[in-house]
Amino acid sequence: MIAALQHVVILRACWRVSSTFTQWFPTPKEVFIQGITHEGKTFRPSDWAERLAGVMSQFRPGGVRPGSHLSYSPWCIPTSVGGVKCVVVHPDLRSAEPLAWEFCMNFAKDNELQMFEAWAKPDALTE
Repeated sequence: MIAALQHVVILRACWRVSSTFTQWFPTPKEVFIQGITHEGKTFRPSDWAERLAGVMSQFRPGGVRPGSHLSYSPWCIPTSVGGVKCVVVHPDLRSAEPLAWEFCMNFAKDNELQMFEAWAKPDALTE
């Protein structure tokens, strides 16, 4: 699991760090929705992350373009961290499409999925 987390800087308690910390990480944090419930159970179906990201594929910078439904939006990316399926939701989605942001957050809440905020290296999300 440590090797998988080398690509992701997890800062679950970032609000405890001084404000100068934002100088190191000037970009907004992504929200990681994990495929593990608050009870520690693996969320089913096993392709939930791809399904959620597929639904969100129309929400992207510049709006919908022909063929854009064939790829994931850079604002909602399925991935895995430490062998756990996740969806990474970029904060730009909140400002561009507030209802789409709420849909993702409510999906996690309704299904009691664990979430955390972190900064992710761009190359870490292409695995």
